[in-house]
Amino acid sequence: MIAKLYLQFLKFGAFTFGGGWSIVAQMREIYVKSEKVLTDEELLDITSIGRSLPGTMIGNIAMFFGHRMAGFWGGIACMMGMITAPFVVLIAITSFYTAFQNNLWVASAMKGVRTAVAPVIISALMGMIKSAFKFPPCYAVAVAMFALYFFMRMSPVWLVVIGAFLGVLICEYYERSGKNDIA
Repeated sequence: MIAKLYLQFLKFGAFTFGGGWSIVAQMREIYVKSEKVLTDEELLDITSIGRSLPGTMIGNIAMFFGHRMAGFWGGIACMMGMITAPFVVLIAITSFYTAFQNNLWVASAMKGVRTAVAPVIISALMGMIKSAFKFPPCYAVAVAMFALYFFMRMSPVWLVVIGAFLGVLICEYYERSGKNDIA
């Protein structure tokens, strides 16, 4: 299991462009749709935790997912798999940085990669939105968090704390009222 996790995350790290969100999209395809070892809600929870913690989002997600699947060493396997290929590529790029820096072909290729990655990220986001908005008040919370972040410049740390508090209140209300459909 640990070797399988390492190899899968090695592929993510080597062949998924566009950052953490595109890797989450690939994780959704494999672990939610194909292997069915996660639900959209569980992947959203893992992503939310990974995004909320210090450090890189995808590193946190890799560690958390690997730990969930195979304990401590599963987390280490996912994390190491995730960073192996980019680490090797970065060593090569930094060694030849001046040659790549102003290369028109490299710059053009990267623009094409970014364009191709956008639909993958949007697809994963759309799939997880349903899981994020289980109850009608969740839409109001999302709008409020958006407003607080973009217009009031509130710290993401406070948004996470407020979101968690409101999530508990909303779920408690629906549970007490008998309208709870949380698994």
